[in-house]
Amino acid sequence: GRSHKVLGLLRSGKVDIAFASTPADDAGLRIYPCFDTHAIFVAGAEYPCDFRHVYTLEEIAAFPLILLERKASSRVFLEQYFLQSGITLTPEIEPSSRSLLVSLAKIGLGVAGATLEFVQDALLSGDIRLLKTDFTIPARSVDMCTLRDVTPTAAASAFMEMVRQDAR
Repeated sequence: GRSHKVLGLLRSGKVDIAFASTPADDAGLRIYPCFDTHAIFVAGAEYPCDFRHVYTLEEIAAFPLILLERKASSRVFLEQYFLQSGITLTPEIEPSSRSLLVSLAKIGLGVAGATLEFVQDALLSGDIRLLKTDFTIPARSVDMCTLRDVTPTAAASAFMEMVRQDAR
């Protein structure tokens, strides 16, 4: 689920552990960084653009964009990054899932703002291709979160230890 949704489940006591992008409001949470993610722009292999060209922020913003729905933390982060340079992103399509985002880019409906770590298979298969840019969007952390004032169950503690070992 989206970061805000899984953190809501955690705060309401419905789950013991949530994996989310580093929460802006971390009050009452223990946060364990797990791995970084990287925002990129991709298009279908046959999309009419020059994959050798190095695109600027303005050029990327001018494409028909496919961005995740407005509530997605990765979308918010991407928009904030562009706004720092005075550029507003106006997507043509706003799917609710990452898989649909990749599918829409694959069939040539536009340029998708995606997360590298979640589209590796599609890039390796050649279904989509990476657009080169003259900018690098800062990495974001995916964190394992628990409630600070709640002692995890034995099972949750064991799972958390396994995740922490793998994250090292």
